Amino acid sequence: MKKMTLFNLSWPIFIETALFMALGFVDVFVMSQYDDLAASSVQTANQAISICALVFSVLSGASAVLISQNLGAGKRRDASKIAALSIVFNLLIGIVISVVLSVFSRPILMFIGASGRILEFSSEYLTIVGGFLFSQALLNALAVIVRNHGYTRISMYVTVAMNLINTALDVIFVLGLFGMPSLGVKGVAIATSVSRVIGMIVLLIIVFTIVEKPSIFNLIIKPFPIKDFWLLLKVGVPSAFESFNYNISQLAVTSIVLNCLTDAELVTKTYISNITMLFYIFSVSIGQASQILTGHYCGAKKYDEAYKSGLKALRFAFIIAMSLEVVGIIFRYQLIGIFTDNSEVIEMGSVLIILNIFVEMGRTVNLTIINSLRGAGDIFFPTGAAIFSMWLLSTLGSYLLAVVFGLGLNGMWIAFASDECFRGILMLWRWRKGKWRSKTFVKA
Repeated sequence: MKKMTLFNLSWPIFIETALFMALGFVDVFVMSQYDDLAASSVQTANQAISICALVFSVLSGASAVLISQNLGAGKRRDASKIAALSIVFNLLIGIVISVVLSVFSRPILMFIGASGRILEFSSEYLTIVGGFLFSQALLNALAVIVRNHGYTRISMYVTVAMNLINTALDVIFVLGLFGMPSLGVKGVAIATSVSRVIGMIVLLIIVFTIVEKPSIFNLIIKPFPIKDFWLLLKVGVPSAFESFNYNISQLAVTSIVLNCLTDAELVTKTYISNITMLFYIFSVSIGQASQILTGHYCGAKKYDEAYKSGLKALRFAFIIAMSLEVVGIIFRYQLIGIFTDNSEVIEMGSVLIILNIFVEMGRTVNLTIINSLRGAGDIFFPTGAAIFSMWLLSTLGSYLLAVVFGLGLNGMWIAFASDECFRGILMLWRWRKGKWRSKTFVKA
C-alpha cells in the first residue's frame, strides 16, 4: 500500500473524475453537432441510468469506508474480504439492472415524461447503454479497491484509456467516418458501452495482479461472512440513499422541465448542467481523497489528524471551485457557444452560469465535508439532511419558483443554491462539533 497524502490521492482522482465526466460531456457535445433534441435525449436517458447506477454505490460506497478503516487499523485480511463481497454483489446486481433497463427502456422514459422525438432518441440510447450497465457496476467496485489501497493512478490510467476509446468511437459512429454509416444516438450508445466493457476488463486484470489475489473469493465461501455483508448494507444504504435522493429529485426537476417548460429551456438546462461539471470536478476529487484519508485516520484512531485533514480539503476545494466559477462567468458566452449558436439558449444559459456561483458555494462544502463524514462512519446525519433539503428546497422550490412564480430556469437555479447552501452549513457544523469521532465501524 502506498503512502497517502491529500495531494497524492486527489490529483489522480481529479483527472479520472474529469475524464469520466468527459465521457458524458463528449456524448452530449457530439450529439449537439447532430441534433439539439438528440443531445437532450442522451441527458434524459442518463438521468434514469444514474438512478439505477446508485444501487451499485450501496456496496462500493460502503466498501470504500470499510476497506480504508480496516487498512488504517492494520486488518488487511478483513479489507480483502470486503473487497470480494463488493465485487461479487455489484456484478450480480449490475446484471439484473442491465436486463431491466434494456427490456423496459420505453416505459421508464415515458414515466419520466419523455415523449415524441426525445422518447425515440432516449429509448434507443437507454436500451444499449442500460443493457451493458453491469460493466459500470464492476468498474465502481474495482476502482474503490485500488483507490483505497493508495493506487489512485491506476484507475486514472484506465479512465484515460476509456475516454480516448469513447471519443474516437463517438466521432466515427455519429459522424460516419471511415466509411461507417452515421448511427446517431445509437452510435453514441455503442461507443459508451464498448469503452466501459474494455475498461472493466483492464481494471479486473490490474486488480488481481497488483492489489489483490483471486483467492480473496475463498474468504466469502465457507463460511459466508453474513455479518460483514450486513455491515456493508448498514453503511452503504444510508450513504447511497443520499445520492439516490439527489438523483430522484433531479429526475423530478427534469420532469418539470419536460412537462412545464419549453424545448429551449430543456436544451439550456442540458448544456449548463454539463458546463457546471467543470466547476466542481476538483471538489469531487478532493472530497473522495478526503474520505480515503479520513477512513485511514479513523481506523487508526487518529481523530485530530482526520479533523485537520477535512478542513484542509475544504479550503483547497473552495478556493479552486470559486476560481473556476469566476473564469466560467467571464467566458460564459464562449462556453455555451461550444454547444450551440441558438441565441435564446445562449442568453438563458449565461444568466444561469452567473447564478451558479451560489450553487457551487454550497456544493463545495457538501462534496468535501460529507465525504469526510462518510470516511469517519458518520452516514445518517448527511442522509437525513438530504431528504429534507433536496425535496423541500430543491425539488419543491424548483416547481414553485420556475412554474408557479414564472421564473423558469432562473428559479430552478435559485432553488438549487438554497438546497446546497443550507446543507453545506449543516455539514460544516457537524464536522466542527466532532460527533463523527465516535462513529468508526472498525475497532482497532
